Formats: sequence, C-alpha cells, structure tokens
Amino acid sequence: MRSSNGQSISLHHPGTTTDDTRQVSKIRTPLLPAQAAFIDYIMFHGVSEFSKSLKLIHDLALYHTDVPFNDEEKYALFNLKILWEGFEQIEQEC
Repeated sequence: MRSSNGQSISLHHPGTTTDDTRQVSKIRTPLLPAQAAFIDYIMFHGVSEFSKSLKLIHDLALYHTDVPFNDEEKYALFNLKILWEGFEQIEQEC
C-alpha cells in the first residue's frame, strides 16, 4: 500500500495478500432504508467534501503526530483511505 505522499506502508491482514487480490461481489442487493438514507445524506452534503475531510483526518493522524502506530491504528487509517477513495470513485461516476 502507498500513502498519499508515496511512502510504502505494509499492512498484512490475515487471509489477504499485499497486492490485495480480493474481488468485490457483483451481486446487487436492495439497500436497506438506513443505507439509502446514509447515501442520500452523503450525496446531498457533497461526496467531494467527505472525501477531502477523510483524507485530511488521515494525513493529520499519519504525518502530523509523533504517536507511534500499532496494527490497529494502521488498519483504521487504511480504512479511511478506502472510504475517501470510494467517495472519489462515486464522484467520478456521477
């Protein structure tokens, strides 16, 4: 994995490889009401705003702190990266 400044970050999740060969299921299921409301809120507020906010939080935590990170914090930062990249992809498709 590469961070937003190009540094390599190694995240080893059990059962996955470093090149992350997992595939997303193509099966479409109807959204639950809470899921639809959440997506509507994100679209109303602005996908790019959420993406920018998540990236800012990620970068502040990773690059502007002297606190050492263990695996749990690394996974949390990686999850933020997944979210902001997902929002960026949604924005491109709209």
